Amino acid sequence: MRKILIFIFLSFTLLGFGQEKEEPKIGLVLSGGGAKGLAHIGVLKILEEQGVKIDYIGGTSMGAIIGGLYASGYSASELDSIFNGTKFDILIQDDLPRRAKTFYEKEDSEKYAITLPFDNFDVSFPTGLSKGQNIYNLMSRLTMHVGDVNDFSELPIPFFCVAANVETGEAVILDKGSLAKAISASGAIPTLLSPIKIDDQLLTDGGVANNYPVEELRRRGADIIIGVDVQDSLVKREELRSVFEIMSQISNFRTIKDMKEKKPLTDIYIKPNISPFSVMSFEEGNAIIDSGRVAALEKLPELSQLVKEGAQYQRENVTKVDTFNISALTLRGNSTYPRAYVQGKLKLDYDEPYNFDDLNIGLNNLSATGNFERINYQLIPEDDEGNYVLAMQIEESENKMLLRLGLHYDELYKSGALVNLTKKSLLFTNDVASIDLIVGDNLRYNFNYYLDKGYYWSVGVNSRYNTFEKYINLNTLRQVDENTGLEELRELEVNFKDFTNQIYAETLFQQVFSIGVGLEHKYLKFSSSTFNDLNQNSELIFDNSHYASAFGYLKFDSYDNKYFPTRGISFNGDFHLYLYSSDYNDNFAEFSIAKGAIGYAVTPFTNLTARISTETGFKIGNDGTQVLDFLLGGYGNDFINNIKPFYGYDFLSLSADSYIKALFEIDYQIFRKHHIIGGVNIANVEDRLYTTGNWLSTPDYSGFALGYGIDTFMGPLEAKYTYSPEIKESYWFFSLGFWF
Repeated sequence: MRKILIFIFLSFTLLGFGQEKEEPKIGLVLSGGGAKGLAHIGVLKILEEQGVKIDYIGGTSMGAIIGGLYASGYSASELDSIFNGTKFDILIQDDLPRRAKTFYEKEDSEKYAITLPFDNFDVSFPTGLSKGQNIYNLMSRLTMHVGDVNDFSELPIPFFCVAANVETGEAVILDKGSLAKAISASGAIPTLLSPIKIDDQLLTDGGVANNYPVEELRRRGADIIIGVDVQDSLVKREELRSVFEIMSQISNFRTIKDMKEKKPLTDIYIKPNISPFSVMSFEEGNAIIDSGRVAALEKLPELSQLVKEGAQYQRENVTKVDTFNISALTLRGNSTYPRAYVQGKLKLDYDEPYNFDDLNIGLNNLSATGNFERINYQLIPEDDEGNYVLAMQIEESENKMLLRLGLHYDELYKSGALVNLTKKSLLFTNDVASIDLIVGDNLRYNFNYYLDKGYYWSVGVNSRYNTFEKYINLNTLRQVDENTGLEELRELEVNFKDFTNQIYAETLFQQVFSIGVGLEHKYLKFSSSTFNDLNQNSELIFDNSHYASAFGYLKFDSYDNKYFPTRGISFNGDFHLYLYSSDYNDNFAEFSIAKGAIGYAVTPFTNLTARISTETGFKIGNDGTQVLDFLLGGYGNDFINNIKPFYGYDFLSLSADSYIKALFEIDYQIFRKHHIIGGVNIANVEDRLYTTGNWLSTPDYSGFALGYGIDTFMGPLEAKYTYSPEIKESYWFFSLGFWF
């Protein structure tokens, strides 16, 4: 009966407007619903196929995003392609590409599991799990063709969207300004995405205040309204199995109550069946879009009445902009960080050909600093020759102190809990002071202070204390002579202590390349308490000396992931010239240590990555100081001094003043973030390796490994089984969490 009444109503409405020579204005209202809002695309496809001309669009949340893009000129098919080609997990998490970060920023993101604001020593929490920067960047890119439109009524289809004022809870109508910023604010899901500031109002997801703005659409002159409702329905108690499902149910009370009043204001009401999906079911996008098509097809009789016989409606294609010139930069919102700092991070050169990939690299560089809460921008056409003004509005982060936490376990350092305190702008605008305190089986600390001047020479100081205990084979210790009374022991527990202080200067190129020089003081104590266990008078000390050196290094790192790289190149070269020692063993003479490593990762087939690397190190000069020799064995990352991992052998099993090593690995990602990794490594480890020429001989040592790894927010969780054919022994290595 309802369908018959709507049919009669529409027929008389169209008849009346036909007599007045005016077509009725058709409005489209799109509700919010997260991933379920992709059903709007399916509805739009049917509207286009039927030739229904939309005169107004209003939307909230995902309805605002899809509605705003459609209003700007995109077709339903284009929107389908855009959303199918978007990786929402990366988009929502603000997962910046690794190459956008400096070496300092890489270390921070690959060491700490949790980062919390800690200003005035008061722990607080972020306003959202993500700042939404990647979402804004995508929206800005997609709306570049209407970058000069500040009144949304001047879009190809007049448009408005709804956001909610965080302070008052009131609905805010957005119909002017930046389209990208407006639809991003309307879709800022509470707790997941941080609120967005517009005209001094802090705005969040419009679904909180008005998830179906049909009354506003009617007020703006829509005669006939098509409404697409993708809101949740209330579910039975059997389906409320978690606190999140209960909270979602409670939050739906108001919107469902509101729909009882708003549904009668809708002339053609379309309700896709989205019950099998959640607000985060983006991976099921095609099925959700299809649910919109199915629901719209059920309304074909009513929709067909909206099309004048013989009329054809076709939208103009969106003009795609591939390259452009940036002729000027306008900047608002910066107070602490000068214009030169922002421009330097952007790597902005005026009147040079740009594309969005170039611009995104600069924006990512700026965002990766962590100094900005949000970076908004518009590309405003300056003329018809492809010149644009980059208009930026930035919000500097008020958080200058951070508390960071991490957990780790491995077979060398054992368990460790990391507590970090980081203070930005301690002495200068661009400086960072950071101290790590690691408590657990081995107490350690690491302090770093640096002045970040980007691509200019920066200076810094570093101080660290590192200690561990390990049972090792006596063959490793060449300093043990026949008079120590340890000849009958197979293994010896050694205590290793390292206290190092550095002052350095370095400069960066293209974020992935760094060169530096500096001075270093190092105190090393290498001893064994086993002597005391054998009722001897004192511990056995192999070295207990201070060393002074000058050093230089060269780094290149374009890996896309530190622990499970799938593409890129890594190079690390280091040279230390040791000029002084307090000389505990009375055998010091000046010597140098040179070492270098290069790696390459490539993914020739989907989910299958090959990695190959080689590294070497050697001593030049005095043979007497053995505490800085190369020690190979075990598995891990970020070892100090000259400790190197090597499959098939336990930690610190092989030692010499020179070595050369090669590693080949195959990494198969069986499903997202789960890796099966097989590897083989070979090495020659020998004193004076390059003098004897044995570095070219058949490898003396080899090892194989098979492991399973999971990439988690706490860091990699790995288990590896390794075997060496020379010693016919196998070892298991376990690693949990980021290495530090």
